[in-house]
Amino acid sequence: MTDDSAGAWQSRRSAPRWLRPAVLYVLLAVAVYQMSGWLFHSLKGFLGLLFLAWLFSITIEPVVDAMERFGMRRGAATGIVMFGLIGAVIGFLSLFGALLAEQLTELLATLPEAIRSVTQWANRTFDTDFATADNLLNVTPETVRELVERFTPGVLGVVTSLVGLVFQLLTMLLFVFYMSAQGPALRRTISSWFPSRQQRILSTVWEVSVEKAGGYVVSRLILAAVCAVATGIFLIIVGVPYWLPLALWTGVVSQFVPTLGTYLAIALPAIIAAVSEPMDGVWVVIFGTVYQQIENYVLHPRITASTVAIHPAMAFGSVIVGASLFGPIGALVSVPVVAVIQSLVETFGRRYELIPELREPTPIDEPPPDDA
Repeated sequence: MTDDSAGAWQSRRSAPRWLRPAVLYVLLAVAVYQMSGWLFHSLKGFLGLLFLAWLFSITIEPVVDAMERFGMRRGAATGIVMFGLIGAVIGFLSLFGALLAEQLTELLATLPEAIRSVTQWANRTFDTDFATADNLLNVTPETVRELVERFTPGVLGVVTSLVGLVFQLLTMLLFVFYMSAQGPALRRTISSWFPSRQQRILSTVWEVSVEKAGGYVVSRLILAAVCAVATGIFLIIVGVPYWLPLALWTGVVSQFVPTLGTYLAIALPAIIAAVSEPMDGVWVVIFGTVYQQIENYVLHPRITASTVAIHPAMAFGSVIVGASLFGPIGALVSVPVVAVIQSLVETFGRRYELIPELREPTPIDEPPPDDA
Protein backbone atom coordinates (compact mmCIF):
# COMPACT_ATOMS: atom_id res chain seq x y z
CA MET A 1 0.00 0.00 0.00
CA THR A 2 1.48 3.34 -1.04
CA ASP A 3 1.70 6.39 1.18
CA ASP A 4 -1.01 8.26 -0.77
CA SER A 5 -3.51 5.40 -0.50
CA ALA A 6 -2.76 4.98 3.23
CA GLY A 7 -3.35 8.69 3.86
CA ALA A 8 -6.66 8.60 2.00
CA TRP A 9 -7.78 5.50 3.98
CA GLN A 10 -6.79 7.15 7.27
CA SER A 11 -8.68 10.35 6.40
CA ARG A 12 -11.83 8.34 5.68
CA ARG A 13 -11.55 6.61 9.04
CA SER A 14 -11.06 9.86 10.98
CA ALA A 15 -14.14 11.62 12.44
CA PRO A 16 -15.66 14.50 10.47
CA ARG A 17 -14.73 18.00 11.57
CA TRP A 18 -18.25 18.91 12.74
CA LEU A 19 -18.55 15.96 15.14
CA ARG A 20 -16.35 17.37 17.94
CA PRO A 21 -18.09 20.80 18.05
CA ALA A 22 -21.48 19.07 17.89
CA VAL A 23 -20.60 16.87 20.88
CA LEU A 24 -19.41 19.92 22.81
CA TYR A 25 -22.61 21.81 22.02
CA VAL A 26 -24.75 18.85 23.12
CA LEU A 27 -22.83 18.53 26.39
CA LEU A 28 -23.12 22.27 26.95
CA ALA A 29 -26.88 22.16 26.30
CA VAL A 30 -27.30 19.29 28.76
CA ALA A 31 -25.28 21.18 31.38
CA VAL A 32 -27.35 24.33 30.85
CA TYR A 33 -30.56 22.31 31.12
CA GLN A 34 -29.44 20.66 34.35
CA MET A 35 -28.30 23.99 35.80
CA SER A 36 -31.59 25.68 34.81
CA GLY A 37 -33.61 22.89 36.45
CA TRP A 38 -31.56 23.15 39.63
CA LEU A 39 -31.91 26.94 39.74
CA PHE A 40 -35.65 26.73 39.10
CA HIS A 41 -36.13 24.14 41.83
CA SER A 42 -34.03 26.18 44.28
CA LEU A 43 -35.55 29.58 43.47
CA LYS A 44 -39.16 28.70 42.68
CA GLY A 45 -40.32 30.03 46.05
CA PHE A 46 -38.55 33.33 45.49
CA LEU A 47 -39.78 33.54 41.89
CA GLY A 48 -43.35 32.96 43.04
CA LEU A 49 -42.95 35.63 45.71
CA LEU A 50 -41.51 38.02 43.13
CA PHE A 51 -44.40 37.45 40.76
CA LEU A 52 -46.88 37.90 43.60
CA ALA A 53 -45.24 41.23 44.39
CA TRP A 54 -45.51 42.27 40.73
CA LEU A 55 -49.17 41.30 40.71
CA PHE A 56 -49.75 43.38 43.84
CA SER A 57 -47.88 46.33 42.35
CA ILE A 58 -49.90 46.42 39.14
CA THR A 59 -53.09 46.09 41.20
CA ILE A 60 -52.40 49.37 42.98
CA GLU A 61 -50.88 51.03 39.90
CA PRO A 62 -54.10 52.74 38.69
CA VAL A 63 -54.50 54.50 42.05
CA VAL A 64 -50.81 55.46 42.11
CA ASP A 65 -51.03 56.82 38.54
CA ALA A 66 -54.07 58.92 39.46
CA MET A 67 -52.28 60.41 42.48
CA GLU A 68 -49.21 61.10 40.34
CA ARG A 69 -51.32 63.00 37.81
CA PHE A 70 -52.43 65.29 40.65
CA GLY A 71 -48.81 66.30 41.23
CA MET A 72 -47.74 63.86 43.94
CA ARG A 73 -44.41 62.13 43.68
CA ARG A 74 -44.76 58.50 42.65
CA GLY A 75 -42.82 57.12 45.62
CA ALA A 76 -44.97 59.06 48.09
CA ALA A 77 -48.15 57.97 46.31
CA THR A 78 -47.08 54.32 46.44
CA GLY A 79 -46.28 54.60 50.14
CA ILE A 80 -49.64 56.21 50.91
CA VAL A 81 -51.56 53.51 49.01
CA MET A 82 -49.63 50.68 50.67
CA PHE A 83 -49.97 52.14 54.16
CA GLY A 84 -53.66 52.76 53.45
CA LEU A 85 -54.20 49.10 52.56
CA ILE A 86 -52.23 47.95 55.61
CA GLY A 87 -54.26 50.33 57.76
CA ALA A 88 -57.49 48.95 56.32
CA VAL A 89 -56.42 45.40 57.20
CA ILE A 90 -55.43 46.48 60.71
CA GLY A 91 -58.74 48.32 61.10
CA PHE A 92 -60.69 45.26 60.01
CA LEU A 93 -58.79 43.08 62.46
CA SER A 94 -59.35 45.64 65.22
CA LEU A 95 -63.09 45.63 64.64
CA PHE A 96 -63.67 41.97 63.85
CA GLY A 97 -60.40 40.26 64.81
CA ALA A 98 -61.52 39.04 68.23
CA LEU A 99 -64.93 37.98 66.90
CA LEU A 100 -63.32 36.25 63.92
CA ALA A 101 -60.81 34.37 66.09
CA GLU A 102 -63.52 33.30 68.55
CA GLN A 103 -65.94 32.13 65.88
CA LEU A 104 -63.20 30.44 63.89
CA THR A 105 -62.03 28.50 66.94
CA GLU A 106 -65.57 27.39 67.74
CA LEU A 107 -66.18 26.51 64.10
CA LEU A 108 -63.12 24.26 63.91
CA ALA A 109 -64.19 22.53 67.13
CA THR A 110 -67.78 22.08 65.89
CA LEU A 111 -67.01 21.05 62.31
CA PRO A 112 -66.34 17.31 62.93
CA GLU A 113 -69.59 16.88 64.85
CA ALA A 114 -71.43 18.95 62.22
CA ILE A 115 -70.23 16.73 59.39
CA ARG A 116 -71.15 13.62 61.37
CA SER A 117 -74.65 14.94 62.16
CA VAL A 118 -75.35 15.91 58.56
CA THR A 119 -74.13 12.53 57.33
CA GLN A 120 -76.37 10.68 59.79
CA TRP A 121 -79.35 12.85 58.83
CA ALA A 122 -78.75 12.12 55.14
CA ASN A 123 -78.54 8.39 55.87
CA ARG A 124 -81.83 8.44 57.77
CA THR A 125 -83.67 10.69 55.32
CA PHE A 126 -82.52 9.29 51.98
CA ASP A 127 -81.80 5.71 53.13
CA THR A 128 -78.12 6.01 52.17
CA ASP A 129 -75.09 4.40 53.73
CA PHE A 130 -72.47 7.15 53.83
CA ALA A 131 -69.63 6.54 56.26
CA THR A 132 -69.51 8.93 59.20
CA ALA A 133 -65.78 8.45 59.75
CA ASP A 134 -66.09 8.60 63.51
CA ASN A 135 -62.48 7.63 64.04
CA LEU A 136 -61.23 10.36 61.74
CA LEU A 137 -63.54 13.11 62.95
CA ASN A 138 -63.56 12.29 66.63
CA VAL A 139 -61.52 14.94 68.48
CA THR A 140 -61.23 14.14 72.17
CA PRO A 141 -59.10 15.66 74.93
CA GLU A 142 -56.83 12.62 74.71
CA THR A 143 -56.13 13.21 71.02
CA VAL A 144 -55.52 16.89 71.66
CA ARG A 145 -53.07 16.05 74.45
CA GLU A 146 -51.27 13.58 72.18
CA LEU A 147 -50.94 16.22 69.48
CA VAL A 148 -49.61 18.73 72.00
CA GLU A 149 -47.05 16.25 73.29
CA ARG A 150 -46.04 15.37 69.74
CA PHE A 151 -45.50 18.94 68.59
CA THR A 152 -44.20 20.48 71.82
CA PRO A 153 -40.53 19.73 70.96
CA GLY A 154 -41.05 21.60 67.72
CA VAL A 155 -41.85 24.96 69.27
CA LEU A 156 -38.55 26.36 68.04
CA GLY A 157 -39.44 25.23 64.54
CA VAL A 158 -42.81 26.97 64.77
CA VAL A 159 -41.12 30.20 65.87
CA THR A 160 -38.61 29.88 63.05
CA SER A 161 -41.40 29.35 60.51
CA LEU A 162 -43.26 32.37 61.86
CA VAL A 163 -40.14 34.54 61.59
CA GLY A 164 -39.59 33.27 58.04
CA LEU A 165 -43.18 34.08 57.12
CA VAL A 166 -42.83 37.63 58.46
CA PHE A 167 -39.55 38.03 56.56
CA GLN A 168 -41.19 36.86 53.32
CA LEU A 169 -44.08 39.28 53.85
CA LEU A 170 -41.73 42.20 54.42
CA THR A 171 -39.66 41.17 51.41
CA MET A 172 -42.76 41.07 49.23
CA LEU A 173 -43.88 44.51 50.45
CA LEU A 174 -40.42 45.91 49.68
CA PHE A 175 -40.56 44.54 46.13
CA VAL A 176 -44.11 45.87 45.76
CA PHE A 177 -42.97 49.35 46.72
CA TYR A 178 -40.04 49.44 44.30
CA MET A 179 -41.98 47.84 41.45
CA SER A 180 -44.73 50.42 41.78
CA ALA A 181 -42.61 53.47 42.61
CA GLN A 182 -40.01 52.70 39.94
CA GLY A 183 -42.42 51.14 37.44
CA PRO A 184 -42.08 53.72 34.63
CA ALA A 185 -38.30 53.97 35.12
CA LEU A 186 -38.00 50.17 35.02
CA ARG A 187 -40.08 50.07 31.86
CA ARG A 188 -37.86 52.69 30.18
CA THR A 189 -34.69 50.90 31.26
CA ILE A 190 -35.82 47.55 29.88
CA SER A 191 -37.10 49.15 26.65
CA SER A 192 -33.75 50.85 26.06
CA TRP A 193 -32.14 47.42 25.56
CA PHE A 194 -34.22 46.76 22.43
CA PRO A 195 -34.55 48.42 19.00
CA SER A 196 -37.43 50.79 18.32
CA ARG A 197 -39.70 48.16 16.77
CA GLN A 198 -39.24 45.80 19.71
CA GLN A 199 -39.77 48.72 22.07
CA ARG A 200 -43.30 49.21 20.70
CA ILE A 201 -44.05 45.51 21.13
CA LEU A 202 -42.64 45.55 24.66
CA SER A 203 -44.72 48.61 25.51
CA THR A 204 -47.88 46.89 24.26
CA VAL A 205 -47.10 43.71 26.20
CA TRP A 206 -46.45 45.74 29.35
CA GLU A 207 -49.69 47.70 29.04
CA VAL A 208 -51.78 44.60 28.31
CA SER A 209 -50.23 42.72 31.23
CA VAL A 210 -50.87 45.54 33.67
CA GLU A 211 -54.41 46.10 32.44
CA LYS A 212 -55.55 42.49 32.30
CA ALA A 213 -53.76 41.01 35.31
CA GLY A 214 -54.41 44.01 37.53
CA GLY A 215 -58.01 44.28 36.36
CA TYR A 216 -58.58 40.59 36.99
CA VAL A 217 -57.30 40.76 40.57
CA VAL A 218 -59.23 43.95 41.38
CA SER A 219 -62.46 42.57 39.93
CA ARG A 220 -62.10 39.34 41.89
CA LEU A 221 -61.44 41.23 45.11
CA ILE A 222 -64.55 43.36 44.57
CA LEU A 223 -66.71 40.31 43.80
CA ALA A 224 -65.30 38.49 46.84
CA ALA A 225 -66.12 41.46 49.09
CA VAL A 226 -69.67 41.74 47.73
CA CYS A 227 -70.22 38.00 48.08
CA ALA A 228 -68.87 37.96 51.64
CA VAL A 229 -71.07 40.88 52.72
CA ALA A 230 -74.21 39.45 51.13
CA THR A 231 -73.56 35.99 52.59
CA GLY A 232 -72.84 37.39 56.04
CA ILE A 233 -76.08 39.39 56.09
CA PHE A 234 -78.09 36.37 54.99
CA LEU A 235 -76.48 34.10 57.60
CA ILE A 236 -77.25 36.64 60.34
CA ILE A 237 -80.89 36.86 59.21
CA VAL A 238 -81.30 33.08 59.14
CA GLY A 239 -79.49 32.73 62.45
CA VAL A 240 -76.57 30.58 61.32
CA PRO A 241 -73.71 30.62 63.87
CA TYR A 242 -70.12 31.55 62.98
CA TRP A 243 -71.37 33.91 60.28
CA LEU A 244 -68.15 35.92 59.97
CA PRO A 245 -65.65 33.15 59.09
CA LEU A 246 -68.28 31.44 56.94
CA ALA A 247 -68.94 34.66 55.01
CA LEU A 248 -65.22 35.26 54.45
CA TRP A 249 -64.78 31.64 53.37
CA THR A 250 -67.63 31.93 50.88
CA GLY A 251 -66.39 35.19 49.38
CA VAL A 252 -62.76 34.14 48.94
CA VAL A 253 -63.28 30.55 47.81
CA SER A 254 -66.07 31.37 45.35
CA GLN A 255 -63.91 33.91 43.52
CA PHE A 256 -60.36 32.56 43.70
CA VAL A 257 -60.99 28.82 43.25
CA PRO A 258 -62.13 28.37 39.64
CA THR A 259 -64.93 26.01 38.59
CA LEU A 260 -65.32 24.18 41.92
CA GLY A 261 -65.10 27.26 44.13
CA THR A 262 -68.81 28.06 43.98
CA TYR A 263 -69.82 24.62 45.27
CA LEU A 264 -67.07 24.42 47.88
CA ALA A 265 -67.90 27.90 49.14
CA ILE A 266 -71.58 27.26 49.86
CA ALA A 267 -71.15 23.68 51.11
CA LEU A 268 -69.54 24.63 54.43
CA PRO A 269 -72.20 27.21 55.48
CA ALA A 270 -74.92 24.77 54.44
CA ILE A 271 -73.44 21.99 56.61
CA ILE A 272 -73.13 24.27 59.65
CA ALA A 273 -76.67 25.59 59.16
CA ALA A 274 -78.11 22.09 58.78
CA VAL A 275 -76.74 20.92 62.13
CA SER A 276 -79.27 22.86 64.20
CA GLU A 277 -82.03 22.90 61.59
CA PRO A 278 -81.82 20.92 58.32
CA MET A 279 -84.19 23.36 56.61
CA ASP A 280 -81.71 26.19 57.27
CA GLY A 281 -79.14 24.29 55.24
CA VAL A 282 -81.63 24.12 52.38
CA TRP A 283 -82.20 27.88 52.62
CA VAL A 284 -78.45 28.49 52.50
CA VAL A 285 -78.15 26.36 49.36
CA ILE A 286 -81.06 28.24 47.77
CA PHE A 287 -79.47 31.58 48.67
CA GLY A 288 -76.13 30.49 47.18
CA THR A 289 -77.81 29.37 43.97
CA VAL A 290 -79.81 32.59 43.58
CA TYR A 291 -76.83 34.79 44.42
CA GLN A 292 -74.69 32.92 41.89
CA GLN A 293 -77.20 33.71 39.15
CA ILE A 294 -77.30 37.37 40.15
CA GLU A 295 -73.51 37.49 40.13
CA ASN A 296 -73.22 35.75 36.77
CA TYR A 297 -75.75 37.91 34.94
CA VAL A 298 -75.64 41.26 36.77
CA LEU A 299 -72.51 41.82 38.86
CA HIS A 300 -69.87 39.88 36.95
CA PRO A 301 -70.43 41.48 33.50
CA ARG A 302 -70.36 44.99 34.99
CA ILE A 303 -67.35 44.57 37.26
CA THR A 304 -65.21 42.50 34.90
CA ALA A 305 -66.03 44.43 31.74
CA SER A 306 -62.36 45.44 31.24
CA THR A 307 -60.88 42.00 31.92
CA VAL A 308 -60.70 38.88 29.81
CA ALA A 309 -63.10 35.97 30.11
CA ILE A 310 -61.25 32.72 30.79
CA HIS A 311 -62.77 29.35 30.02
CA PRO A 312 -63.46 27.42 33.27
CA ALA A 313 -61.52 24.37 32.10
CA MET A 314 -58.50 26.52 31.25
CA ALA A 315 -58.68 28.31 34.61
CA PHE A 316 -58.94 25.02 36.51
CA GLY A 317 -56.06 23.50 34.59
CA SER A 318 -53.89 26.57 35.17
CA VAL A 319 -54.44 26.27 38.93
CA ILE A 320 -53.31 22.61 38.87
CA VAL A 321 -50.20 23.47 36.84
CA GLY A 322 -49.40 26.50 39.00
CA ALA A 323 -49.76 24.50 42.21
CA SER A 324 -47.51 21.76 40.81
CA LEU A 325 -44.78 24.24 39.87
CA PHE A 326 -44.87 26.83 42.65
CA GLY A 327 -47.15 25.42 45.34
CA PRO A 328 -49.89 27.60 46.90
CA ILE A 329 -48.44 30.80 45.44
CA GLY A 330 -48.51 29.28 41.96
CA ALA A 331 -52.14 28.28 42.40
CA LEU A 332 -52.97 31.85 43.44
CA VAL A 333 -51.28 33.63 40.53
CA SER A 334 -51.88 31.06 37.79
CA VAL A 335 -55.22 32.44 36.60
CA PRO A 336 -53.93 36.04 36.16
CA VAL A 337 -50.98 34.64 34.20
CA VAL A 338 -53.35 32.78 31.88
CA ALA A 339 -55.40 35.97 31.54
CA VAL A 340 -52.29 37.86 30.43
CA ILE A 341 -51.24 35.13 27.99
CA GLN A 342 -54.73 34.95 26.50
CA SER A 343 -54.92 38.72 26.08
CA LEU A 344 -51.48 38.79 24.42
CA VAL A 345 -52.52 36.04 22.01
CA GLU A 346 -55.65 38.00 21.17
CA THR A 347 -53.58 41.18 20.71
CA PHE A 348 -50.81 39.82 18.49
CA GLY A 349 -52.53 36.76 17.04
CA ARG A 350 -54.23 36.69 13.69
CA ARG A 351 -57.45 34.92 12.84
CA TYR A 352 -58.60 33.78 9.43
CA GLU A 353 -62.03 33.36 7.98
CA LEU A 354 -63.34 29.84 8.19
CA ILE A 355 -63.95 27.83 5.08
CA PRO A 356 -67.64 27.18 4.30
CA GLU A 357 -67.43 23.57 5.48
CA LEU A 358 -66.44 24.66 9.02
CA ARG A 359 -68.87 27.51 9.50
CA GLU A 360 -71.88 27.22 11.76
CA PRO A 361 -74.95 26.11 9.85
CA THR A 362 -77.42 28.87 9.17
CA PRO A 363 -81.14 28.18 9.03
CA ILE A 364 -82.55 27.98 5.53
CA ASP A 365 -85.14 30.63 4.83
CA GLU A 366 -88.49 28.99 4.48
CA PRO A 367 -90.81 30.27 1.77
CA PRO A 368 -93.74 32.30 3.01
CA PRO A 369 -96.96 30.33 3.36
CA ASP A 370 -99.37 30.54 0.45
CA ASP A 371 -102.46 32.60 1.08
CA ALA A 372 -105.54 30.47 1.15
